[in-house]
Amino acid sequence: MNDHSDQQDRPLLGILLMLGFCVLAPLGDAVAKLLSGAVPLGQLVFIRFALQALILIPIVIVTRRPWRTSGRVFKLVVWRTLLHIAGIAFMFTALRYLPLADAVAIAFVMPFLMLILGKYVLNEEVGLRRLMACVVGFVGTLMVIQPSFIEVGAPALLPLGVAVIFALFMLVTRQIAKDTDPIGVQAVSGVLGSAFIAVALFAGQSLEWPALSLSSPDTQYWGLLLAIGVIGTAAHLVMTWSLRYAPSSTLASMQYLEIPIAALIGWLVFGDWPNGLAALGICITMAAGLYVVFRERASLQASQAVS
Repeated sequence: MNDHSDQQDRPLLGILLMLGFCVLAPLGDAVAKLLSGAVPLGQLVFIRFALQALILIPIVIVTRRPWRTSGRVFKLVVWRTLLHIAGIAFMFTALRYLPLADAVAIAFVMPFLMLILGKYVLNEEVGLRRLMACVVGFVGTLMVIQPSFIEVGAPALLPLGVAVIFALFMLVTRQIAKDTDPIGVQAVSGVLGSAFIAVALFAGQSLEWPALSLSSPDTQYWGLLLAIGVIGTAAHLVMTWSLRYAPSSTLASMQYLEIPIAALIGWLVFGDWPNGLAALGICITMAAGLYVVFRERASLQASQAVS
């Protein structure tokens, strides 16, 4: 499938790809927030996965990319798809009630969970400096959160569920990243996700659940519906590629950069801007993430000098 050189970790490439994810992911969340009052949740998630399949299947066919997997990998792809559906559903629901930056910030206990999982489940090496960078970034995240549970209520807890789900999602992704083609596995996930959600929508019609109801969106929303599929597909492709080239513990701190990017998008699109304490927290998380970039660059230059 790939030669040996493609299988080796290249941390700087993984970091650059994760930066792309950090821009695309909150952009997709902003589109979902714009659509949250116009399209039922189940239908919105179905469109997200159906467009992923429609975009990637022709690419797989034309380029003859590998998409078949072994039984073990396919089972992991199924679990990955189910986690992906659950994470997106939780996040889309949270965005109905919370500002974009707040929802993203609360969910950012995820990189910390990834670090722990990478160390104790995957036995990845986690140095003290990287661990401290994650701790500092997490402290900055706490400064950004500031949710008012009295005002918002239970939906404020939804991003915490997102954090747990996507930490497991990225752990599974790391397990299959070097044994699968990113476009092929995303195409398969799009088909599987569409099928799973279609079954849920059918059941929802019988049970009359509002979240799984069907509606006919106004024509003004079709451009946004198309965008949510394209952006979501691109975001998770670059995320999958990033994990192909760098361990999850390396990328954990980098993902904190998604918070200031979400804050900027939230300000531009919705007019929301963090207060002074939140802004300070954003600066701290950016510093922690950028430290990892410079640390990896220095380590790479040192290893090249030795060789």
